[in-house]
Amino acid sequence: MSIKIKQLNSQDQNFWQEMEQLLSWESVSDDQVFSTVSEIISSVRNQGDAAVIDFTMRFDGLHVSDMSELEMPMSALKAAFDGLPEGQRQALRTSAERIQRYAEKQKMSSWEYTEEDGTVLGQQITPLDRAGLYVPGGKAAYPSSVLMNAIPAKVAGVAELIMVVPTPNGLVNDLVLAAAHLSGVDRVFTIGGAQAVAALAYGTETIPQVDKIVGPGNIYVATAKRMVFGAVGIDMVAGPSEILIICDGKTNPDWIAMDLFSQAEHDEDAQSILVSPDADFLIQVKKSIDKLLEEMPRKAIIHASLSARGALVKVKDMAEAIEVANYVAPEHLELSVEDAPEMAKKIRHAGAIFMGRYTAEALGDYCAGPNHVLPTSRTARFSSPLGVYDFQKRSSLLGCSAAGASELGKVASVMAHGEGLTAHARSAEYRIK
Repeated sequence: MSIKIKQLNSQDQNFWQEMEQLLSWESVSDDQVFSTVSEIISSVRNQGDAAVIDFTMRFDGLHVSDMSELEMPMSALKAAFDGLPEGQRQALRTSAERIQRYAEKQKMSSWEYTEEDGTVLGQQITPLDRAGLYVPGGKAAYPSSVLMNAIPAKVAGVAELIMVVPTPNGLVNDLVLAAAHLSGVDRVFTIGGAQAVAALAYGTETIPQVDKIVGPGNIYVATAKRMVFGAVGIDMVAGPSEILIICDGKTNPDWIAMDLFSQAEHDEDAQSILVSPDADFLIQVKKSIDKLLEEMPRKAIIHASLSARGALVKVKDMAEAIEVANYVAPEHLELSVEDAPEMAKKIRHAGAIFMGRYTAEALGDYCAGPNHVLPTSRTARFSSPLGVYDFQKRSSLLGCSAAGASELGKVASVMAHGEGLTAHARSAEYRIK
């Protein structure tokens, strides 16, 4: 099966317009989705548990009479972990340990300093009280996402982590429950969809309101997260997965083709782009793509993804390859080149940078340590991977001495009068010696 993948050349006059068109992606969310999600959120806010039960029975095919049937006992999580084959248990343990070790390095610290007149200024770091973790359920189960979202929250010091995971028709994924057990999740409710997001955002009689909701979901979940933002924090509204690979032409083309597949197999909207100054290498990778596609179980999805949104991009040199990468601001950036660490210093916009020929993006998805929850759709220009810092808050510290209040009061008084805020000015002036 041959894939007709776009082939772009940076020397073409309309190259940057073609790149812009390649990167454009519109959410499939439409007026009907917004309307449906809005009604669900309103119902949960007004009816609480009753609405959650009703939607769960309607959408997930479960038959329950009260919320106690939708909360999973913690013993079930440990039983799921204990029941896994040893190989899976060990893989989860190794991934969890590496994610935690990396997360520990991200913790922000409180600090303060004292000025000559005794005024104290600083920053105090505190964790969120409670966070909600949305986890897709049924066949679309991702234990790696449980680890990536839950472990940073616990490292940050979040006191209570509540996980929601739908179990359509009673289908429970033991790997997801096992990952929750390893991650220290505190409570698990077997609910999903927009109703689960609403329950976390506003609270019900049974489900406590959280401070932030993280985790992936379908378009209804993403739309719900967008709509409840403000009542609670959210991690991000993520678009399709994406990878950009810069290669100098000296890596095995089969490796590069499979790395492109690793994102394309997510879904038809995923995006895989290869950038190289070596025209012959691009031809070799295209041959590898056509050859290897036949052995892929998800070849139909890969074919659709690469045909619609994939590209092989010929650039003049490595400097231009870097320019393209910074323009794309990809979620995942592989630098399959000789001196990748040096090239990485020139990258300004990327969710995660994978340095060297041996660093497959898939390692970052599961077990390397850095978080796999990354900004998509060019948002790496202004946002960052999920981390411990997303579950911590900064409070400014100010403590004026009498002398400091007197001197700062004079400045504040002038500023406040300039803004026409007399009470502000007098509040400061009372403390001037």
